[in-house]
Amino acid sequence: MVYRLEDLDAGVVARLSVEGAEFWLSDGQPDESGPESLGGDSVRMILTVADPDTVFAQALAAGASEVFPVGEEHGWRLGRLADPFGLHWEIGHPLVAPSS
Repeated sequence: MVYRLEDLDAGVVARLSVEGAEFWLSDGQPDESGPESLGGDSVRMILTVADPDTVFAQALAAGASEVFPVGEEHGWRLGRLADPFGLHWEIGHPLVAPSS
């Protein structure tokens, strides 16, 4: 985690970095549509990294929950987890570089 702001009115805003790739996350506001109000995930994210096993283990240690473990299927080394906000992340990399 690079940055975190927690406010009783605004919720939590966090700036994260995974192997140099930065992104921001925020929990939903009471008047917004969050994962729970939609009956689950509203997005599917795949984070492509060089070492999915290590990044997956780091995410679990930081509070994520395993949905399915890292394995090889459909040309990817990939695992899925749910973060503390209920969003699902697939963490992996293609086993063969895509052709251009």
